Amino acid sequence: MLNPYETEEHKAFRETMARFVDAEVRPHVDEWDEAGAIPREIHEKAGALGYFGFGVEEKYGGLGFDDCLMRAAASEEMSKCGATGVVAALGGTMISISPIQMLASEEIKDRALPDIVSGAKSSSLSITEPSGGSDVANLTTRAERDGNHFVLNGTKTFITGGMTSDYFVVAARTGGPGLSGISLFFVDAETPGFTRSALERKMGWWCSDQATLYFDNCRVPAENLLGEEDRGFISVMKNFNYERIGLIAQALGMSKVCLDESIAWAKERETFGKRLIEHQVIRHKIADMSARIDALEAFLNQIYWLSDNAEMPLAEISKAKFLATKTLEFCASEAMQILGGAGYLRGNPVERMYREVKVVAIGGGSEEIMRDLAVRQMGL
Repeated sequence: MLNPYETEEHKAFRETMARFVDAEVRPHVDEWDEAGAIPREIHEKAGALGYFGFGVEEKYGGLGFDDCLMRAAASEEMSKCGATGVVAALGGTMISISPIQMLASEEIKDRALPDIVSGAKSSSLSITEPSGGSDVANLTTRAERDGNHFVLNGTKTFITGGMTSDYFVVAARTGGPGLSGISLFFVDAETPGFTRSALERKMGWWCSDQATLYFDNCRVPAENLLGEEDRGFISVMKNFNYERIGLIAQALGMSKVCLDESIAWAKERETFGKRLIEHQVIRHKIADMSARIDALEAFLNQIYWLSDNAEMPLAEISKAKFLATKTLEFCASEAMQILGGAGYLRGNPVERMYREVKVVAIGGGSEEIMRDLAVRQMGL
């Protein structure tokens, strides 16, 4: 679909990402998925393209500007590789960079940001706890002041990149109940009292690691507090909207993969004396998939423009998040029907998309939470 908001610069960036995915990622995704990891060099090659540089000053290796449409294009094109565990492996770092750039001390930024932005090292955002993911206001990990340190105690889970990241942005309670009592901390993986264990046997995202993190009297220097005490989480609320926009773009890219694979198979496969694409029931499935994708993409293009040129459209982002995952759910299911038994075999992008629908529908805010947030933003 033609995007009226894309400039020549946007188009060039999207084409660069698409070429990178075609050459460096798509040929290897089955191997990486089965191995359960992507090579470190993919982080570094993505970093060289500016994948991690949005909103980061040039002196730290960043792009020196932010652009929602480019962020989304990066996520969408990467998701077209056919294994969105790759997107997750890279995305875990992407969503943790903004709090460091915005809130960290100059010493931390000088020490850590260049390596993170280049892809030489990774970072993870650590919010979710075993007691609940979306209920951030009631998180229980605590950070108590002790002289020139904070002592962290608690557990985080479902942390993307948790087993491989070098740095963590950790939310912990320093004050009273609610979001206003939460602070953010920069934690090095080598800090005494910090341990981690892998979450295994996942339904999807095989080549991206997720982990449970443990903080047992983990002593963090006071200067590793990110932003104001008790105000850290509120300071980075915008960051969660960018995460959701990235997930929406990811769902869009995945839906396009389902459509493309369906069309390619329908043109090749023959039943009852003619190609599948010539059967009306298959043609209608393809039309329905394409129409939903077009509607979602048009909505997203408007959101991207508003995010870069006006106020962050909170209600629209919330609505688009669950609209995107419902579109993906539909497209993955229809693609599976079109491919039949072939779609059920491992190594097929449609089989992988079908398994990975649910993690996109849950991550970054579940469909239920997004509906509730949308209605609140509507003033109801």
